[in-house]
Amino acid sequence: MAKQSEFGVKKDFTTTIELEKIDRDVFKAITDDVAKWWGGNDLTGNSTALNDEFIICHPGAHYSKQKLVEIIPDKKIIWLVTESELSWLEKDKHEWTNTKMIFEITVEGDKTLLRFTHEGLDPEKESYFRCAQGWNMVIKGRLFNFIATG
Repeated sequence: MAKQSEFGVKKDFTTTIELEKIDRDVFKAITDDVAKWWGGNDLTGNSTALNDEFIICHPGAHYSKQKLVEIIPDKKIIWLVTESELSWLEKDKHEWTNTKMIFEITVEGDKTLLRFTHEGLDPEKESYFRCAQGWNMVIKGRLFNFIATG
């Protein structure tokens, strides 16, 4: 999705899922147990309170450290990637550093929408297409199933 910034058009990766859960449950699933839907056994740290930090490490493929920089209960969560290394990249293995992962939760009728944006994951970056595939798997697959089935 492209949006206007002071420097021109900014491109980010965005995907949305629709859930039959209340906004509080969606929010809680994202913050309380990142390991169950993203990190598996490769997660260390905390992700529930402002300024919490956690690390996702899949040896030989992915390392990232996130800091919870904004939290609006039942509405919004923003993680800032403070460190990263994507081992499989050839040019800049630290492309994710200083990008943000934004979770926006809205209610429409009896459905809850979760919009995920990886701000700074630009289609012109080397990691974009592989990461877009990964995010679709994580958000539309693992996170959706985790929230839907508990």
